[in-house]
Amino acid sequence: MHMFGALGMSWSIAELKRCYSPNWHRVYRAARLPRVKWEEADRLWMQFYKKQTPKLQPGARNVLRTLDRSFKLALVSSGSRARVRRQLREHNVSAMFLSKICSEDAPRRKPHPAPLRMALDQLHAPPQSCVYIGDAPEDIEMAHRAGVRAIGVLGGSPVPERLLTASPDVMIETIRDLPALLKKF
Repeated sequence: MHMFGALGMSWSIAELKRCYSPNWHRVYRAARLPRVKWEEADRLWMQFYKKQTPKLQPGARNVLRTLDRSFKLALVSSGSRARVRRQLREHNVSAMFLSKICSEDAPRRKPHPAPLRMALDQLHAPPQSCVYIGDAPEDIEMAHRAGVRAIGVLGGSPVPERLLTASPDVMIETIRDLPALLKKF
């Protein structure tokens, strides 16, 4: 919201929730931000985001430790490589991910399947043997377009109503539900 304000735009939380996407270019289009201002918007967003201290969802580190014992883990994020990798290190979970694909790494952004396909290639994993866990509709669409089963996580989702309508293969309330679910897959 600070970024929109700095650009002289009066966007509300409700508008952001309605148009939220991990692909910020979609958000900029929805906000009718001229393309010539996208680079400035990205810079401002990073400037304001640096002041935030994001936390892991409750139980996430234990879930990752549990999954890391049985599965090859990858991360596909729309975030910038520098920010995502720094946060993974700060939360002491970086080593658990054998592949880390960020916004700069793929030729296209979510919901295009290219970022997920890159991770699958790095893991040498066929799509039909994988699952993707996400909290946004674009995550679900990307997974399906890549031929991967999709699990939606409502807890922490910026747009839970839209996530529900994205048709994930399975929906869970919190990330803590994931280990038990994956035992059944």
